Amino acid sequence: MKAAVVRAFGEPLVLEDRPDPQPGPGQVRVRVEASGLCHTDIHAAHGDWPVKPSLPFVPGHEGVGIVEELGEGVTHLSLGQRVAVPWLGKACGRCEHCLSGWETLCAAQINTGYGCDGGYAQKMLAWADFAQPVPDGIDPREAAPLTCAGVTTYKALKVAGVRPSQLVAVSGIGGLGHLAVQYAKIAGATVAAIDVTDEKLALAAELGADLLIDARKDDPSQVLRRHGGAHAALALAVNEASFSAVNAGLRRGGKLVMVALPAHGTIDIPIFDTVLNGTSVIGSIVGTRQDLAEVYQLHAAGLTRVIYQTRPLAAVNESIEEVLRGQVKARIVFEM
Repeated sequence: MKAAVVRAFGEPLVLEDRPDPQPGPGQVRVRVEASGLCHTDIHAAHGDWPVKPSLPFVPGHEGVGIVEELGEGVTHLSLGQRVAVPWLGKACGRCEHCLSGWETLCAAQINTGYGCDGGYAQKMLAWADFAQPVPDGIDPREAAPLTCAGVTTYKALKVAGVRPSQLVAVSGIGGLGHLAVQYAKIAGATVAAIDVTDEKLALAAELGADLLIDARKDDPSQVLRRHGGAHAALALAVNEASFSAVNAGLRRGGKLVMVALPAHGTIDIPIFDTVLNGTSVIGSIVGTRQDLAEVYQLHAAGLTRVIYQTRPLAAVNESIEEVLRGQVKARIVFEM
């Protein structure tokens, strides 16, 4: 099989021929049809974060494909079934977090494309209990971005407790942001979309955003405050200054939900304003298996659109450069 492999941090990925992986007990082998390019994959390939993957490895945590071999003990999945393999590759199932519905906080979790080989390959392994069935009728190229970009923003809105009529700021209209706009509208919120490109602001308007803020021309915090301040702000842009800008645009009692992960990123939180205004700063990491199932249900019902461009896996390095240059409208999906 072909796979795109990280052999050295910060170096181009290498397209290699590898033997087909063999599933162990509780695992399945998936013939990958489509795999999304998430900015997290770029951070992984560059070794940007304090905890780094072990080299060499195959990135990718938006893999969607067909189950072609079952490991010992797997009975709830079947050959020929379409599944997605998300960031949460495996959790222990026994700790406080797993037992209380917060499996994404499990300290023993293994992350796809980071702690184990991921979806930038023609075939991959998945732990069967965490391989998410994809409903019939969903195109695998659409299912791929929903597996991370979709569930991550869907969960962030849940964490923020967004309710109808609230003002929600979405900072960064890209692979995650274009889906966040749609989930916020489904929740009944008024959406303020923030970006620095005409194309992405136009996309946000097309998807239902009520207020467009061009951060090249206007201070997002001032615009948000003119509208009473945001009840919730989702920080999706990989840019530290954007976090501070939307935090300053919260109304009293508002919540900043941090999702994007700039390398070595930090944010200054003004203690006086935070205490006096009762605002909150929250981290939100991907979503659970149940969250992902709900994301697929919404898409199967025709309530969301996935904006994507396809590329062959051989174009992986050029595609990463496109993302870093901000030239991708929403999501790149590799077709295998």
